[in-house]
Amino acid sequence: MQAYFDEVPGVVSSLVGYSGGHTKNPSYEQVCEHTTGHAEAVELEFDPKKVSYQTLLKHLFRIHDPTQLNRQGPDVGDNYRSAIFYHDEEQKKEAEAIIKKLQSSYKKPIVTQVALADEFYPAEEYHQKFTKKTGQGACHVAYKQI
Repeated sequence: MQAYFDEVPGVVSSLVGYSGGHTKNPSYEQVCEHTTGHAEAVELEFDPKKVSYQTLLKHLFRIHDPTQLNRQGPDVGDNYRSAIFYHDEEQKKEAEAIIKKLQSSYKKPIVTQVALADEFYPAEEYHQKFTKKTGQGACHVAYKQI
């Protein structure tokens, strides 16, 4: 996801990491043990004059399957859950509205979690810009028109 969002005009920076759990400063290995409660996440800094939060949400739903509970394709576990971590009530409302709007375009229920952003822990350096560094890690879901 980081590689995709890095290409969106108006995204100033991105950082991969972990959010939504209870363990402080988790490692990738801890997150993969499914005991931290964290999801693998991408933190975006964006210029709202160039790209809206709603546009970023639309991009999110284009590049993943929001109907898969605790997984994305072959990646299984609560750390792969579909989640949106919002920073204020306006973002929460926009996230909930897009889910409601998009539900009719899916055969199964959208299971995307909408939760208040808590502490974000950056992933280890070797995870940052992983696709750019390795040429691997592109999303497995075909882009969906929204």
